[in-house]
Amino acid sequence: MSTITVTTWSLEQTSPADLLPAGAPEGDVRVLRSEVPSPEFSRFLYASVGGDIRWTDRLPWTYARWLEHLGRPGVETWVAYDRGTPAGFVELQAQDEGAVEIVYFGLLPAFRGRRIGGHLLTSGTARAWDLAERWPGRAPTKRVWLHTCSKDGEHALANYRRRGFRLFDTEVGEEPDTAAPGPWPGA
Repeated sequence: MSTITVTTWSLEQTSPADLLPAGAPEGDVRVLRSEVPSPEFSRFLYASVGGDIRWTDRLPWTYARWLEHLGRPGVETWVAYDRGTPAGFVELQAQDEGAVEIVYFGLLPAFRGRRIGGHLLTSGTARAWDLAERWPGRAPTKRVWLHTCSKDGEHALANYRRRGFRLFDTEVGEEPDTAAPGPWPGA
């Protein structure tokens, strides 16, 4: 099997004041929390956003595994809607010592390049900073972090940096060269 070289960048914010908000996109774009754990909806978002950029780690997850993951305290999915249609999502996961990871973030291909990404990342990051307010017993957020890689969308790293995330680590490694699966097998 052939391999590709992948660069992974880890970025963080250590204060809510680090967030540099993007301007709102044109039109009726709203960001809402998906409060009811729904494996079907979450898998749709994951496969539809990541299908062309090689997101494959969750594709084999069972319904039960999705449900268990989504039901964990401190896991939140925030969805951008353009005139009622899902356009993208950000998944947050609370961690120990007041850290919140932006585990997944992205837009469906048809919604890229329309300024929705910066708006969604702004909203998702702000929700990471106030996550403890929605989860009694969680420590207040002290750090929001994420990683992105050279397989992600071409504007991903720049979008994170424009929102005030700072680079704290870079790794380069080899990974199997897998085909982008598309939103469903054979697409």
